[in-house]
Amino acid sequence: MTSTLVSVDNLNIAFRKNGVDTIAVRKLTFSIKEGETLAIVGESGSGKSVSALACLGLLSDNAVISGSINWHCQDNLNYNQKNISNIRGREAGIIFQEPMTSLNPLHTIEKQIGEALRLHQKLDGPHLRKRVLKLLDRVGISNAEQRLLSFPHELSGGQRQRVSIARTLIMKPKFVVCDEPTSMLDVSIRISIMDLMLNLAKDLEVSYLYITHDLAVARYMCNRIAVMFNGKIVEIAETEELLNNPVHPYTKRLISSIPVPDPSYDRKVYDINFDELDSLIEKHGSDS
Repeated sequence: MTSTLVSVDNLNIAFRKNGVDTIAVRKLTFSIKEGETLAIVGESGSGKSVSALACLGLLSDNAVISGSINWHCQDNLNYNQKNISNIRGREAGIIFQEPMTSLNPLHTIEKQIGEALRLHQKLDGPHLRKRVLKLLDRVGISNAEQRLLSFPHELSGGQRQRVSIARTLIMKPKFVVCDEPTSMLDVSIRISIMDLMLNLAKDLEVSYLYITHDLAVARYMCNRIAVMFNGKIVEIAETEELLNNPVHPYTKRLISSIPVPDPSYDRKVYDINFDELDSLIEKHGSDS
C-alpha cells in the first residue's frame, strides 16, 4: 500500500506587520502519497504559493503559523532552521517559476548543480562532474559537457529550466514543490518540460506538489487537484472527477472561464489537444 509522504493538517498562515496580521491561508488540510502529484490551482492571491512554500519552511520571518505540516510523521513546524535545510537538501526540493532568478548568474552550471553533492555527500573532482553530466543528459541538455562551464544567461529559457530541474533532483528527493515551473515558457517548450518532469517522477519516484493557475496543466501533470480560493481549499478530488463533475461554484466558474478559441470547438473547454502540441515539439525541437 502506498504510504503518505507529506500531510498538512489545519494549517493557518498570516503575515504580521506593525502588529497587524494579514491572513493568507485558512484551515488548510491535504496529503500527498508517495509517487503522487497533487495540483493546487487558483487565481493569484488565493494562497497556493504560500501554502507550498510553508511545506519547505521557506516563509518569511514575519509569518505566523499554526497547525501542522508532517513529513514522514514528523512535524516540520517544530524543526529548527538547520533541520529544515537538511530536509530541503536531502529529501525535498523546489523548482521555481523563473529559473533566471533562482539560478546564480555568477556561477557556472556545473557548480550550481553539483553544490548539493559537495555539501551533503562531500563529492568532488571527476566523480562530481560525472554525476552532473549524467543528470544534464537525463534532463535533455544537448552537448552537456560543453555546457558545464556555461552561465545561466548563456542558456535559453527552456535550457535554464532544465538546469533548475537537474539542480533540484541531483540528491534524488522524494518530494518536490513545483511553483508554476512552465508558465514563463513558450507552449511547445512547456509541454516538453512537463513530459520531462513526468518521466523523472516515474523514474526517481518523486512526488510533486504542483502550483498552477492553469487547469489544463494540472490535468496533464496531476493525479488530484485541489482548488484554492481566498486562502481555503474549496474542493479536492481526482483530476478527471473534478474537471468533469465540479461541485463547488468557484470550481465551476474557474472551468467555465477558460476561453474557447474556436466557436465550433465542441469539446470541453479545458481539454487541450496535446498530440498536436507534441507534433510542434518534434517539428521545432525541444532543447530550447
